Amino acid sequence: MQKGRVKNVSRNMIFGGILKVYQIITPFIIRTIMIYSLGIEYVGLNSLFASVLQVLNLAELGVGSAMVFSMYEPIAQNDHITICALMKLYKIYYRIIGIIILGAGIIVLPFIPHLISGEVPGGLNVYTLYILNLLATVFSYWLFAYKSCLLTAFQRNDIISRSLLVVSTIQYATQIVVLVVWKNYYLFLLLALSAVLLNNVLTAFMANRLYPDLQPKGKLDTEVVKNINQKVKDLFTAKIGGVVVNSADTIVISAFLGLTALAVYQNYYYILSAVMGINQVIYKACLASIGNSMVLESKEKNYCDFKMISMLFMWLIGFCTTCFACLFQPFMEIWVGTDLMLSYLMVILFCIYFYLCEIMSLFSLYKDAAGIWHQDRFRPLIEAGANLVVNLILVKPMGLYGILISTIISMCCISIPWLYRNLFKYVFDRSVSEYTKILLGGTAIMIFVTTGVALLTRFIPLSGNIGLFVRLLTCIIVSNTLYYLLFKKFETFAKILLLINRITGKRIFKVSIQ
Repeated sequence: MQKGRVKNVSRNMIFGGILKVYQIITPFIIRTIMIYSLGIEYVGLNSLFASVLQVLNLAELGVGSAMVFSMYEPIAQNDHITICALMKLYKIYYRIIGIIILGAGIIVLPFIPHLISGEVPGGLNVYTLYILNLLATVFSYWLFAYKSCLLTAFQRNDIISRSLLVVSTIQYATQIVVLVVWKNYYLFLLLALSAVLLNNVLTAFMANRLYPDLQPKGKLDTEVVKNINQKVKDLFTAKIGGVVVNSADTIVISAFLGLTALAVYQNYYYILSAVMGINQVIYKACLASIGNSMVLESKEKNYCDFKMISMLFMWLIGFCTTCFACLFQPFMEIWVGTDLMLSYLMVILFCIYFYLCEIMSLFSLYKDAAGIWHQDRFRPLIEAGANLVVNLILVKPMGLYGILISTIISMCCISIPWLYRNLFKYVFDRSVSEYTKILLGGTAIMIFVTTGVALLTRFIPLSGNIGLFVRLLTCIIVSNTLYYLLFKKFETFAKILLLINRITGKRIFKVSIQ
């Protein structure tokens, strides 16, 4: 079972990683073409619609995760009857979700122009643009969406990644042609809508081919459905916070500061979210295997695994934070020019925001795998409400600074402490004291390394592409050397090195545990 989990995690990471890198590079190219062919305001418009639809997608929050979680046990027991019945319920739920989103989207339609400060670029019809985006979202639920749930539960996210890779290639290639040759934003959105439909059909075909006997049929016991519905309710509140926080930031910037300010902010956030997306591939690849471990292994074993995973992720998160601190501004200068750059203080705030988000993602990984959504249901709501209130208070006097500061405050004062307590009380059933030392130690090391490497790179006299490359090389070599030297003092890290030696069958690291 352990070997199977490791194999699935590795396979999902490889294909998920390939897809994520591909989906970062090609949209980046498209974003760049859009900036220089249509204008910076179109990027802001794209971001606004994405955020509005993300809010409307609140109807889905909880269903997918609850259904996947409900499949862990019947899959472990090879109970095909229950799996089929769960798929049927999932199919019904997603049809209902599509109807709810469509209805809510139509209600929101008259208010769309009021979310934009200033003129709409190119005399575009915002209602038509919004409807195209809305339909893409609705069809994603109506057309075989439940099939992806089956693949995720069976730890075969690599199948989903392959499907997306094929469809994304077709979508991005045609969208680039549309932007370069015709400069038509309407056609650009129609291609995105077509890609959603094609991807759902292709994913369903591959799922049917892999699991032909698993089709949506049968009926679940009333108690089982009731339990799933409770999980859906709990997950709705558990995930609403992140959606509202991210979407509210975008909508507030558009409404108060305009599309240009939003586009500049989103250029930085795009790079940040791209790296977060790559890390999310790792989290997602681990989720089903950790969920399986939660069912089969002891709390002590899961806690030991959690410490090792935390140490590895803190190294990864810390390294990414260091790179942002050193490379953000040189990269932005090359990409969009000095006129579309923010101050270095904003970069520091982005770094803090990134580190806190990734720590929360680490904790949420185990929370989701353990299914403790009921105990965590009020935290995201309170965090989202606090963030929105502070956003509205700070956006006028502080501008973009206020947007990031409000989010950091809500995470530090509400979300992280609350989630941290729930994790150790309901998942591991133990004191937080031991792990707190690991967390504080890792954070202190991150601050030390990031500050040191950032100061070092400021003395590099080179600029342009060569300067960016030299700074990147410095970050990779110096920061990772420092992380290794400082992390190896932790006993947990020594166990990680021993595990790597056992997996590879070679003595790559010389390790001794007292």
